[in-house]
Amino acid sequence: MFTLEIDGVAVAMTDADEAEAREIFDSEDFKADLAEFTTDGKPVWNGKSPFTIRPATEDEEDLFDDSLEADEDDEDEDGASVVFLVMVDQFDDEFDDEDE
Repeated sequence: MFTLEIDGVAVAMTDADEAEAREIFDSEDFKADLAEFTTDGKPVWNGKSPFTIRPATEDEEDLFDDSLEADEDDEDEDGASVVFLVMVDQFDDEFDDEDE
């Protein structure tokens, strides 16, 4: 399992192997999502800070397992699961406007 850190904060993790984790976290779609998601009213990613991809800690692995038990629909098309470790509180206003 591998964790994505941004500015020293563990943001997301995956059960993919290292190469696949890098492919997922470095994808333009994933980066676009991170720039649109907010936590505490701020973007999860500012579009500039570098990513650190590292092996997950035991505590993170426990959180990952608990999260998958609660929601089994977080698999990407390759079968790897991705779980956010930060609370994503809302999407960018662009998504809110589409719902109206």
